Amino acid sequence: MSDVTCPLRAGDAKKRIRFILNEGWFRFSKHAEGEMEKDELSPADVENVLRGGVVREPEWENGSWRYHVETSKIRVVIAFRDESTLVVVTAMRRNR
Repeated sequence: MSDVTCPLRAGDAKKRIRFILNEGWFRFSKHAEGEMEKDELSPADVENVLRGGVVREPEWENGSWRYHVETSKIRVVIAFRDESTLVVVTAMRRNR
């Protein structure tokens, strides 16, 4: 079933994120790379947020379901491409 027509609930998205981090693929969009550089965030910072952050319910934006994953200091926005691939759309420090 496609995520385009059927978004995942936050808990299921968290499980998929963990699966992808362990066994799948994730990449960074050009936009995410620029925002990470601007906010002095490393790929390891983003991965740590994806592993331990709170996943919010998805929002439809620019043709795909976007999931916000947050800690008290960093927000990462991702989109799933398929069951084993995700793209980091953007990442930013919060309250800066």
